[in-house]
Amino acid sequence: MPKSLKICLVGSGAISTAFAQVLGKKEQHTIDILSIEEEVIYSINQHHVNHKYFPTIPLNENIRATADKEILKESDVIFFGIPSTAIIDYVTENKKFINPDALLVNLAKGFGNQNNTIPQNLERIVNQPVISLKGPSFAREIINLVPTGMTVASKNSKYFDFFKDLFQDTNIFLDFTNDVVGVELSSILKNIYAIIIGIVDAHYDSPNLRSLVLTRSINEMRYLLSRFGGKEKTIFNYCGFGDFSLTALNDMSRNRTLGLLIGKGFFTEYISEKVVLEGKIATNVFVEKIATKRNIRTQDLMMKELYRVFNEKDYDISNFVKNILAAKPIKEDLFTWF
Repeated sequence: MPKSLKICLVGSGAISTAFAQVLGKKEQHTIDILSIEEEVIYSINQHHVNHKYFPTIPLNENIRATADKEILKESDVIFFGIPSTAIIDYVTENKKFINPDALLVNLAKGFGNQNNTIPQNLERIVNQPVISLKGPSFAREIINLVPTGMTVASKNSKYFDFFKDLFQDTNIFLDFTNDVVGVELSSILKNIYAIIIGIVDAHYDSPNLRSLVLTRSINEMRYLLSRFGGKEKTIFNYCGFGDFSLTALNDMSRNRTLGLLIGKGFFTEYISEKVVLEGKIATNVFVEKIATKRNIRTQDLMMKELYRVFNEKDYDISNFVKNILAAKPIKEDLFTWF
């Protein structure tokens, strides 16, 4: 890795700002935040603070903000910290600005266009490496330099050493895999099952029941990874069990909070429209994809019951826990259920 790099983070939200702060600890690098928010750009450049997302945290002096997309032409590494639904269109529209030698890093968790993963979509648009970086990572903890685990996923292992060097001596701890599909799918599935855990916890404050559903959830995720082109062992990376447990068990998680709202009977049309519902979108996409697959019994998946919650107008949420417990758990050679 070169001694100094030009690093660009697309988006000026919480996750981009947090990673900019981590990478900005290494003063030899130039860190640019590419934003469309003029007030955020002014705040970062004039006061070294992102007043919108982290108003009390001073940013490193080598972090700059700009609205000029020309910066992409000079960047060695480009991190995408914008919503998953926006990345494909953004790259398509701005491909002419992107340095063809730059490494592209996807931080977003969700499907891209046409219900494919973001790297699958990007590989059709650009001819350069697309890396996935996923893990149990609340942005507020990252920017406060709390130790955080992330999974680097690349089809080509030669980039692993690059990221080891890039994040060396920071609060980011890495593991590595070539299973890009599995990492992307894990980051989507965990939102679905976090909603399920939230609903369960809204009905029963029970460690026993929570642990039962957590176990079934992790095995359904493992099962679905294998059916959709990922590797089962990816569930044991930071992007798998780590990210799922963070999302399912912490009230700072949007999807767990959504599950709690649903379980308490507060899931209204207003909430559906106004809250960012990665899990709701993912549930519908997965169930529709499962319908086209052979040898997957949707009625045996807790996900299918959540699909009913989102799509049946008169669904009785008081029956949710009873229904998921009545479903036959996923059974594989490695597990025996009684």
